[in-house]
Amino acid sequence: MNQRQSPSAVRCSNVIYAKDARRLAEFYRRTLALATLEATPAFVLLGDDAMVLTIVQAPEAIAAQITIEDPPVRREDTPIKCSFLVDDLTRVRAEAAATGGGTLPLARAWDWQGQRHLDGHDPEGNVLQFRALLAEADGPQA
Repeated sequence: MNQRQSPSAVRCSNVIYAKDARRLAEFYRRTLALATLEATPAFVLLGDDAMVLTIVQAPEAIAAQITIEDPPVRREDTPIKCSFLVDDLTRVRAEAAATGGGTLPLARAWDWQGQRHLDGHDPEGNVLQFRALLAEADGPQA
């Protein structure tokens, strides 16, 4: 994010409530290659020039009622799935696995509108999608 731009000036801003905000923030920071703009016990603000993502710690009474399996059970019964443009699906798959989330195998990705799409989930089971431009989808070319 450039020096003149505040987090509220970006076009896209999303908020995710989490049982473990720090863990979830690390997943999104690494998979989406975002900077940590601010971190408190109540929330972590991630972002770049294109988007801001706020991970909010769920209140203790609510967090105590949430069970996260290992591996997490995908929360597929939600009407919303965020889709994020990334630089490299191979890198993202590795970062997702290293931080407690996951993706489908690359063989299950599909191409549409000049992008390769790959579904996945974060460490709390929230479903999401990663996209890469077809020229960049499989990482650097030799």
